[in-house]
Amino acid sequence: MVTRRRTSRLLMLDEDDRLLLLCGRDPRAPGARWWFTVGGGVEAGEDYVTAALREVREETGLRLPAHRLGPVVWTREALFTVDGHRFDQYEEYRPVRVLPEEAAAMRFEQVEACHGHRWWSRGALATTAETVRPRGVGQLLNDLLSVGPASGAGPRFLGRFDEDAEPDVTPPPGYASSRPGGR
Repeated sequence: MVTRRRTSRLLMLDEDDRLLLLCGRDPRAPGARWWFTVGGGVEAGEDYVTAALREVREETGLRLPAHRLGPVVWTREALFTVDGHRFDQYEEYRPVRVLPEEAAAMRFEQVEACHGHRWWSRGALATTAETVRPRGVGQLLNDLLSVGPASGAGPRFLGRFDEDAEPDVTPPPGYASSRPGGR
């Protein structure tokens, strides 16, 4: 059975243009982990903005007003399996600038962030061997920050991905592979 989900994700950027990512792990795939943006599922009765604000509050403790969120800049569709459950997920991404005092006040106590969080520079995103979602976020972020959201053009569709068919999950330490890039 496949669960269809709609999600609202935030590109939380600090004053140095670093992107906040949370670390996820699959309990059924020992050693597998990936980094992802703050955000999550749109619940019944919510719109995408309301879901984003709720998720940022749940995952970081911040209470942001809706006017702080930027427009949808990217959309993506992804198929993936976590903990034995298959998902078909539609994602919307919006930027939001985080003030230094807000970054200092963040609290990561939710299950979504229990494996860690990190502020990633664009350079680190471009060169990491870690798995980061969405794929290519380093270059995407460079493009976004250099030209800003395209006015009137609408969001950029990043594509439809089957994360299980094209795995890009960080292997356990010491794992060797014949795949190019060591993964």
